[in-house]
Amino acid sequence: MWIADKWEDYELLDCGGGEKLERWGRQILVRPDPQAIWETPHANRGWKNAQGRYHRSSTGGGHWDKEKLPEQWQMRYRDLTFQCKPMNFKHTGLFPEQAVNWDFAREKIEQAGRPIRVLNLFAYTGAASVACAKSGASVCHVDAAKGMVAWAKENAKASGLADAPVRWIVDDCAKFVEREIRRGKTYDAIIMDPPSYGRGPGGEVWKLEDNLFPFVKLCSQVLSDKPLFVIINSYTTGLAPSVLGYMLHLLVAEKYGGRVTWDELGLPVTETGLALPCGATGRWCSE
Repeated sequence: MWIADKWEDYELLDCGGGEKLERWGRQILVRPDPQAIWETPHANRGWKNAQGRYHRSSTGGGHWDKEKLPEQWQMRYRDLTFQCKPMNFKHTGLFPEQAVNWDFAREKIEQAGRPIRVLNLFAYTGAASVACAKSGASVCHVDAAKGMVAWAKENAKASGLADAPVRWIVDDCAKFVEREIRRGKTYDAIIMDPPSYGRGPGGEVWKLEDNLFPFVKLCSQVLSDKPLFVIINSYTTGLAPSVLGYMLHLLVAEKYGGRVTWDELGLPVTETGLALPCGATGRWCSE
């Protein structure tokens, strides 16, 4: 498991009973987590005294109790700064477990010794875009949600990257990649975090099990002659990390060589010393 254990502003204090107790800077949150199916003694006072708690509804969706939460607050990771706030569907705009992928990407970019062009697809609030830009890459950030792209720009500004070479694109990711292929544009690195299910701005339906392989195949056509890395992340329950690795082997490694790895992402749990699984990642790198 790749464990994001270098945070100072974030801490997974405890988890169990279908929930996790987290410290986000000075804010204590309780949020649902489908992996935390074991019992917990709820010894930590935060379970009762949290500033924010997301309650899932039995009919779908849910709501926040957030009277004690600020409208938004900042989180730092290394030399990066992100804006967080309670959103619909329990989210805060940041996935702390992804820090291990940010670190991986930054290390590859900084060691490349050449200009690197990164394509970040389903890029959400832009943490990976900001991380890559901070290490000197030029980035193309693509997401179908206008509000998420605006939030990503805020994160770039908060990290001192308002003038960094980042293209902010609101578009359906597949349609954008198809246009880049026609334009002859290429990238040295691709990061993607596709949803299990979603709709593009024109009502395009995305279902991971049906669309991921052809999408990765499409994206392989915008890789440069000397690609550096590809990262695929998935939160789809039941999709093994090795599936992502298998696709990267077939679609990238067989053409470019290099190395494919895959694993679960995890967050260390302070109360137990164990790690909570938080999705799957496959990585290809040139060496």
